[in-house]
Amino acid sequence: MSSEKQIEFTRDNIDIYLKEIAKEYRKQIGKNMPAEIILIGGASVLVNYGFRNMTTDIDALIQAASVIKDIINHVGDHYGLPNGWLNQDFIRTESYSSKLSGFSEYYRTYSNVLTVRTVRAEYLIAMKLRSGRQYKSDLSDVLGILAEHEKAGTSISLENIQQAVIDLYGDWNTLPKPSRNFIHNAMKNGRFCELYAQTRIEESEIKDLLVHFEKDYPGAAKEENVNEIAENLQRHNSRASILAKLRTIKNQTD
Repeated sequence: MSSEKQIEFTRDNIDIYLKEIAKEYRKQIGKNMPAEIILIGGASVLVNYGFRNMTTDIDALIQAASVIKDIINHVGDHYGLPNGWLNQDFIRTESYSSKLSGFSEYYRTYSNVLTVRTVRAEYLIAMKLRSGRQYKSDLSDVLGILAEHEKAGTSISLENIQQAVIDLYGDWNTLPKPSRNFIHNAMKNGRFCELYAQTRIEESEIKDLLVHFEKDYPGAAKEENVNEIAENLQRHNSRASILAKLRTIKNQTD
């Protein structure tokens, strides 16, 4: 966790950066060795749906000549982006599956040399549930996707999601229990837009709690324990809020 200001990527500037990567790649490699980028996570959500207007990182699967890494950094330097602004770091996380490329779909081609693909909806949901990070947008993204598909008349069923989880990870029970409970309750409730708004607020509150925790205990929150820390902070914060309300009521009646 970090409280430092982060770069904000939008659908429009992602498009600009990808165009620049493609132009430079074609200039250096030519058109006989095409490249492919599969956008993952928030970037995949951003280019396919309207409920999000930005993301702070771009995760991807990249298949291209090795020079692509230098080109990505070159484009980043030109636009004031940090090195590795587009990266494959997510392959070291639990949401990664070697089967992902088989469940991607065509998005756009740039300069007749760079093909960009994104992840199909139910598989994107499966990845978000696998991560289940309460301090990011994983759970609200799930609800946003469900809401937009419902509005478009292409509703995604729980069975679709379960099959996607099995396809990627082999077993439904590979999802964290909180994620399984979350999606079961969301599908039973069905009011995805309301749940989305509520979950966005909760995610923001948890992120704030973690930022304060990081200031008090620098370096204590790591990838492997941050979800547990977030849950404990949320429980403590909720209890503190209840106690504060009870004290207010008692003072008013005294």
